[in-house]
Amino acid sequence: MSPLLYLILLPLVGAALAILGLPARRVAIAAAAANFLLSVGLVFSFDFTATGYQFVSSCSVMPTLGIAFTLGADGLSLAMLVLSTVVTLAAVCVARPPKNHPAWFFASLLFISAGALGAFASVDAFFFYMFHELALVPTFLLIGIWGSGDRQTAAWKVTIYLAFGSFVLLIGLIGLWLAMPVGERSFDMRVIADQARQGALFLNDTSMALPFGWGTIHGVQVTYLLLFLGFGILVSLFPFHTWAPQAYASAPAPAAMLHAGVLKKFGLYGILRLITPVFPPEIASQFNTLLLVLLVGNLLYVGFVTIAQRKLDLMLGYSSVMHMGYIFLGLLAWNPIGLSGAALMLIAHGLSIAALFALCGELRERTGTLDLADLGGLAKPMPIFGLLFGFATMASIGLPGFANFAGELMIFFGAFSAGLPAKTGFNNFQITTVIALWGVVISAIYMLRAYRQIFMGPVAECWQNLADLTTVPRLCVIALIILLLIAGFYPQLLINTIAPALIRL
Repeated sequence: MSPLLYLILLPLVGAALAILGLPARRVAIAAAAANFLLSVGLVFSFDFTATGYQFVSSCSVMPTLGIAFTLGADGLSLAMLVLSTVVTLAAVCVARPPKNHPAWFFASLLFISAGALGAFASVDAFFFYMFHELALVPTFLLIGIWGSGDRQTAAWKVTIYLAFGSFVLLIGLIGLWLAMPVGERSFDMRVIADQARQGALFLNDTSMALPFGWGTIHGVQVTYLLLFLGFGILVSLFPFHTWAPQAYASAPAPAAMLHAGVLKKFGLYGILRLITPVFPPEIASQFNTLLLVLLVGNLLYVGFVTIAQRKLDLMLGYSSVMHMGYIFLGLLAWNPIGLSGAALMLIAHGLSIAALFALCGELRERTGTLDLADLGGLAKPMPIFGLLFGFATMASIGLPGFANFAGELMIFFGAFSAGLPAKTGFNNFQITTVIALWGVVISAIYMLRAYRQIFMGPVAECWQNLADLTTVPRLCVIALIILLLIAGFYPQLLINTIAPALIRL
């Protein structure tokens, strides 16, 4: 039996024990800590010189449809599993038990963690999809019941958007399954990738005429667009991004940490698993211009909207959406350096946004407001809080020394060298890369302005006696920042882990 199964079961058992009446917070912390230790054990047991999946176990579920409960991990999924356990442990440690139904609150956090872990450990695309759906239900509950502000509107909005994205994704997965030869159809990602390399997919590709004389569109193109659109909505690709900022602003801090830091990476991880290794570059290149325009919307339009925000939680929500544009740019570059940078940014963004939302939640608990105009001078009563927020801020804007910088730099180099040479001037990838560089400036503007408004200047009388961070949240944020620094000063550590998985792409 694969140890990955225990990685999924531990949060589920913890959730069940909490619901049955055991001390919810202690059980959640124990389950998250055990899962983190198990993931560390997997790292030490992993053969980093080998390619392919390790810790594989499989149980056939519906042989006629090629569905099997198959678990496995390569370097990329191992990194995502460790990220999930780290952020889960930090989230449940900083979580404060709510007054109403604390057991279900902590159980919902563990359900999200189990869904994310199941998705990243699944080799079968059907279960990869289903585990993500498992995590959407507790997300709705956490925002709708224990959220703040207009929480019910935010809960329904995020549910409708993600349900629509999941439906589009499901149609794309069915299209991919139908594209396989009859008798060899499977949801196993390894089989799908192997058939793609052998040219066995879309052998009987059909086409249909488009209206208004726009030509014809083939099944392989439709499937590509459905998969990219489905994953894009789940990752808040412009213009399907409006669910994310409101959801993160209304969600309890631990829920925002888990969703923005871990679950949101499902779509980007899915692109690396089910689009990049499956579709030939000539198919992707047909839609590159459209997708580059959309990611520029993430970088510029959403970036300017982020500058306009006057509340910290909304600003961080829009910031998270904006940074997805960098990762999309690395994925579309379709070369080793761009894909490696995108994979590194998956980890870096997960750690940095989790740290920022943890601090944001602590600030809300202490002041009762996140309106930047109401704050100021908090570095004096809360010096440690101000120091840690400063580190997380610098990581978010890509200061050298943090993993975010290494990831963005690789993405920029990969994207600038991608695309076909232009007859005159720059090609579309090079133009987009130059525009993306301005995204770094935009990030610096809104993050540094927020830091100044919160921590600099005279401190109001009502904030003079604020308590600084307590030991537990302090240690959690420090741990996230240390990981960002390790991956920033030595990014090759992560890249060497992820590279064998990307070689197969």
